[in-house]
Amino acid sequence: MTLTPKIPSLEEYWQALEIHLLHFSPEEQHAAVALYRELARGRAVDAAQLGRVLGISAAGAFALLQRDSIKPFAYFDDRGRVLGFGGLATAPMHHSLEVDGRTLWTWCAWDSLFIPEILGRPARVTSPDPESGEVVRLVVTPDRIESVEPDKAVVSFILPDAEIFGTSAANVMAKFCHFIFFFASRSSGERWVAKHPGTFLYSLGDAFALAKRFNDRSFGLELARLA
Repeated sequence: MTLTPKIPSLEEYWQALEIHLLHFSPEEQHAAVALYRELARGRAVDAAQLGRVLGISAAGAFALLQRDSIKPFAYFDDRGRVLGFGGLATAPMHHSLEVDGRTLWTWCAWDSLFIPEILGRPARVTSPDPESGEVVRLVVTPDRIESVEPDKAVVSFILPDAEIFGTSAANVMAKFCHFIFFFASRSSGERWVAKHPGTFLYSLGDAFALAKRFNDRSFGLELARLA
């Protein structure tokens, strides 16, 4: 007999996630949000470019990129430029995110729910269901999920552990992001979850609520300043 895994409540999941999240100082929040917004231009970002936006030297920006709270969420090309950060990527991945006519990508489905608020822009999300192949499409604004097709879409999640965050972007992708997908229907999601121990499904509304909590906890001071 197959046992159905217990699905944590949103509060239980948030508590399990929050204890592993890194802390961003106000200065680091400012730098991180600026980095997200520069990446949203669709190109890799170097320290000189980030420094110009922050009003500091390239050396100062490079030092910020090496901070313990920022470096684990950044991945770089062979020239030292940032190609992706904190769920946003300038190179193709499974989930596409169209912002202001530019096509970007996200590391996982959940990223596409919290990144529009960080960018302060609405986004069109396109993501194939990994089980059925059916494409899930959403319009996500900084404040809400404006539309979704099919309307029964759900999201898979997995409980984080201490070995996921604080190490490297590659580790975050491999042990967390690669288990978080959109599914066109609950039945499709349930088939996939049955093959991936430790995963479970949340509604889009629940996933978005978690996204808002993540942004408030990680970047709340900076997003309030920019509002």
